[in-house]
Amino acid sequence: MSIEHELVRFVCRTAYEDLKPEPLGTIRNQLLTVLGTTIAGSTQAGCQTLIDFYLSQGGKQEATILIYGGRIPAQAAALVNGVMARALDFDDALAPGVHIGASTVPAALAAAELRGGMDGREFLTALLVGTEVGVRLNLTEAAYNGLDPTGICTVFAATAAASRVLGLNEEETWNALALAFNRAGGSFQCNVDGALAVRVIQGWVAESGVMCARLAQKGITGPKNFLQGVYGYYNVYGRGLVDPQKALADLGSRFECQKILFKKYPSCGLTLGSTDLILGLMTEADGKDISADTVARVKVKVPPYTYKLVGHPFEMGTTPRVNAQFSIRYCVANALFRRSSKLAHFEEGAIRDQKVLDLARRVDVVVDAAMELRGHTPVDMTVRLKDGREIFRQIDIAPGFPGNPLNKEEQEARFRDCIAYAKKPLPKEKVEGIVESVARIDELSDVRSLIPLLLA
Repeated sequence: MSIEHELVRFVCRTAYEDLKPEPLGTIRNQLLTVLGTTIAGSTQAGCQTLIDFYLSQGGKQEATILIYGGRIPAQAAALVNGVMARALDFDDALAPGVHIGASTVPAALAAAELRGGMDGREFLTALLVGTEVGVRLNLTEAAYNGLDPTGICTVFAATAAASRVLGLNEEETWNALALAFNRAGGSFQCNVDGALAVRVIQGWVAESGVMCARLAQKGITGPKNFLQGVYGYYNVYGRGLVDPQKALADLGSRFECQKILFKKYPSCGLTLGSTDLILGLMTEADGKDISADTVARVKVKVPPYTYKLVGHPFEMGTTPRVNAQFSIRYCVANALFRRSSKLAHFEEGAIRDQKVLDLARRVDVVVDAAMELRGHTPVDMTVRLKDGREIFRQIDIAPGFPGNPLNKEEQEARFRDCIAYAKKPLPKEKVEGIVESVARIDELSDVRSLIPLLLA
């Protein structure tokens, strides 16, 4: 059996009854996370523009624009909802830089509306198989080599989830995933330059998931050998650096979706370690004198991949939030100045605070290739105080990553922070309804009951 066939069988045949509580718990956390970031991110730059554009295009009223209301074609709804879910960069992620839930959840919800409803168990199963496909097809830093991992591998996750929701058979699912291969794309240059394309790519991936499933359902075919063909995924994108047999080993009996990162702070995953170190230092007993006024300089040492993505000098640019989210210098300066890292700290007004900008210029980021041996998120930080003292701290696993996970209380606190931040707030009863519905989603007779709760 080819690995393409194995992947298709996994997507189509996995049953809710075969799933263990641990991966199901991860997917519940993912769903609550994405619903929270969608609510909080709905008014961010570009969201209203996209909503207005797609409403102006008309088309069949198949699925709902969350928060705002209005119905548009299912793939278009998946796109705009995906952009809102990613806009604050506080959604779930996966090393090295893959964002899965912000595409799979919008794609699955839109597909569920298109289908005419489905029960919670099947919906949760669809999200899980889609997420697992994305995790398994995730490549390495070296293989991506500057490509946006979300654009490259999450398109398979969104397509798998949408295909399962729409009830595609194995032949149709095979073609859907093969079509998804041809929609893979995107570059990390968007992140470096602080472009809104970062969040639009997330929306394109959600849109592609729905479209690939719909087209395959109508008989449109894709390349049979989309994974291991001479010009398939593992040769074109994996470039011989990833063993596909190892990547897909034990598919269906071992679940790797528990590798998903749930962020402790609302910025790029590769800034979390630096943020956590400076905040931790400020709360230590011997760090009681550490503040924005007492620190002369901060030196942050990181591996090459981290440096290329978030180590460059901080500039406001035309999209300050994105630039700040992807800057160690800003994140450390913000934490040092405000003694926390919150969603509001990444608004333009907060970013333009001259005191924070001055602090950012006192943060140096340097690269050390040897740190790659310590994992994906190691950080060495040296804080030099104005009185001449130097304090050194290091971390190998940033908070929220596998090996250093958030607890249940921290997970719900993230959701509550999103609700508190939202510029289009939901009534308290709807918020509690969302929390309760996600907690007992396997008992819902129709997941479309979530939709009214997600309208402001």
